Amino acid sequence: MLFSGFFDLPWWGYVLVTLGLTHVTIAAVTIFLHRHQAHRALELHPVASHFFRFWLWLTTGMVTKEWAAIHRKHHAKVDTAEDPHSPQVYGINRVLWGGVFLYVKEAHHPETMERYGHGTPDDWIERNLYTRWEALGLVLMGIADVLLFGIVPGMMIVLVQIVWIPFWAAGVINGIGHYWGYRNHDCADASTNIIPWGILIGGEELHNNHHTFATSAKLSRKWYEFDLGWLYIRILETLGLATVKRVAPKPRFNDAKGAADLATLQAVIVNRYDVFARYTKSLKRTYAAELRHLKQWSPGDARALKSIRRVLLRGQQISEVQHARLAEALAKSKALATVVAMRHELSALWDRSSATKEQLLRQLQDWCHRAETSGIQPLIDFSYRLRSYA
Repeated sequence: MLFSGFFDLPWWGYVLVTLGLTHVTIAAVTIFLHRHQAHRALELHPVASHFFRFWLWLTTGMVTKEWAAIHRKHHAKVDTAEDPHSPQVYGINRVLWGGVFLYVKEAHHPETMERYGHGTPDDWIERNLYTRWEALGLVLMGIADVLLFGIVPGMMIVLVQIVWIPFWAAGVINGIGHYWGYRNHDCADASTNIIPWGILIGGEELHNNHHTFATSAKLSRKWYEFDLGWLYIRILETLGLATVKRVAPKPRFNDAKGAADLATLQAVIVNRYDVFARYTKSLKRTYAAELRHLKQWSPGDARALKSIRRVLLRGQQISEVQHARLAEALAKSKALATVVAMRHELSALWDRSSATKEQLLRQLQDWCHRAETSGIQPLIDFSYRLRSYA
């Protein structure tokens, strides 16, 4: 007769236990490995920090330095040929179903560990146990699961624990999170928010938000978005086990100034992603007005404009072929072409690192003047809003 374990549970009891154990692992990954170690968005009390290290050793066998280094390189080389696991490079199927193999391959590159693995734990227990005997934790967890729940349920539980992070983190987040979903921010990569409720993967579902504000301890941005990992961090902070260092800035507004000044320039640069999100709304309004006009006077041109809506709103993340289609369609609408061109000019403000503050201010003032004399109402309204950033 097979050993039945110390706990004899119904089938749904084993399911709940498995979900509970894997959820602790998810919390450890997002709070400790990701937000604390890779991005230094928060500090953890030694008790909380070591609990997460110990739990991850038991349930994943991952080495902290390897995980942090690979993730930092992902941000530094995102969606390029040097990105360790971009679906834009390797294809969605390879990253979704085999992302863990890309992770292991990158972990064997000493130059990645040397350049991106700084600041991670390097104490006696890390060197002599967690890194040296990385598979031992999984063995001990497997023995514990069998003793507690029996041979068959215990082996099933430990198997799920072993594949949980490779699939959800290495596969879903690194794959779907750069391939499919919605985008709050037009950052310079293909990152997406998979769904607005970060529960199953602890908030990591909000991947576009994270890539936009990589050092923020909080991943949710909109009122309807929920970041479970942030809830856990706030609980740890209340208990004195965590200290939040950085979160994404929240824009503040005053009455619009008669002209943009240096304080306006600083506020616009700091809140540039909010600026772009609001500019996209103006672009949508202009697009809708132009489409209505062309449907009445030139149905053929209206069809051409309608076909490029998604390309138009994606901003930076379009191919050369899509650029050509966009230019051809914009030739049908002077107003829309103006709004798109001025979007590029606005983004160039914070790309001109060699310009002085005074030069950037003159460019911003000139941009606002041209926007407000363009005769394009959504652009005029946006310029007034731009001058109200505090």
